[in-house]
Amino acid sequence: MHHVAIMKKSWGLIPKILSKEKIIESRWYKVKYKPWNLIKAGETIYFKNSGEPVKLKAEVKKVMQFSGLDPKKIREILNKYGKADGIEKNQINRFYKLFKGKKYCLLIFLKKSKKVKPFDIDKTGFGAMSSWLTVSNIAKIKKCKQF
Repeated sequence: MHHVAIMKKSWGLIPKILSKEKIIESRWYKVKYKPWNLIKAGETIYFKNSGEPVKLKAEVKKVMQFSGLDPKKIREILNKYGKADGIEKNQINRFYKLFKGKKYCLLIFLKKSKKVKPFDIDKTGFGAMSSWLTVSNIAKIKKCKQF
């Protein structure tokens, strides 16, 4: 399977993935949402900032899923995995405040991150607010440039 992770540009995480400063992609939810139970080791994730083309891909090394979270467990996850998730120590409290009401967390460990030739995707059918897409092959949603 191929996945597209749509990132918040203001968080500046794509450069951190490329530099391998960020080797975990985390997703935090109030309800189970993609890619919960849909992603596994060996699959490929393409990354893009919202409103921009895909610029990077990485392979999934392993996946950890946490459910039934409470504020204490969220703090523990952030303290243990935050640095590998690209969160600097002085930002832990900021992210804790963002995630403290979440019940589910996915930690997706990344390897072999590298730039790709930028391309746009067609999100038709996924919903305008989708922040994660899963397809059998990226070619199905890759927009071809017409000349």
